[in-house]
Amino acid sequence: MTNPPERDNPVTALGRSFLRLLGELGAMFIFMLDGFRHIFASTKQLPKIVNQVYVIGYKSLFVILLIGIFTGMVLGLQGYYTLVKFGSEGLLGAAVALTLIRELGPVLTAIMVTGRAGSSMAAEIGVMRITDQIDALDVMDINPMGYLVSPRIAASLVAFPLLTALFDVIGIIGGYVTGVMLLGINEGVYFHRIATSVELADVTGGFMKSLLFALIVSTVSCYQGYFTHMRRDGMGPEGVSNSTTSAVVMSCVLVLVADYVLTSFLL
Repeated sequence: MTNPPERDNPVTALGRSFLRLLGELGAMFIFMLDGFRHIFASTKQLPKIVNQVYVIGYKSLFVILLIGIFTGMVLGLQGYYTLVKFGSEGLLGAAVALTLIRELGPVLTAIMVTGRAGSSMAAEIGVMRITDQIDALDVMDINPMGYLVSPRIAASLVAFPLLTALFDVIGIIGGYVTGVMLLGINEGVYFHRIATSVELADVTGGFMKSLLFALIVSTVSCYQGYFTHMRRDGMGPEGVSNSTTSAVVMSCVLVLVADYVLTSFLL
């Protein structure tokens, strides 16, 4: 009789998983650099980038505005009933604006675009991989990185800050609707607190986060789709499904981790 294979102890299994994660993050970083390099390879990239700005940015506009208005309204409602306990309800405008501009605007925008456009990137490229369309591009001497990945990375770098700015503005309007129109805070006080509390560094920090999140979401989504055929947990349509799921989950986790790291440096 043959002895059953020995199982790794928990520490070994955890270490192996951690090393595998580090290896995949390193591969994604190299993938991102390669894709970023091809952005400037040819002037023919511009029409592809514009098309992807439409797909990633414009088509995500409705969900961003919808989530933004309700996020601002909830912040206004919760902020009012918190601040009124301390007699500081006049600070509601500053609380809503700073929360949106510093944190919720970039983070929620990235998560919403991940769910709408990031999953689409992973699925589209994954289908092209399993149907040998990417191999066909190689045969026709068309670089797949420059044709598929680079325009999506460049378009994300354009679309994410614009969507974040719209999210911030519509969120502040949502806070105005709740705080001023429904709860009776003075309109002048609301906007005065915003004007005196929000600084250029707050806005710049929010846009820096949105650019970082754009790189993360576009890279992870394209990477998962591009290497669908190398997955261990499924092939064909199942592999595309798993790649799409992995792209969304990993993008959201990395966005939150990057948000904490970047916030610790900006504060």
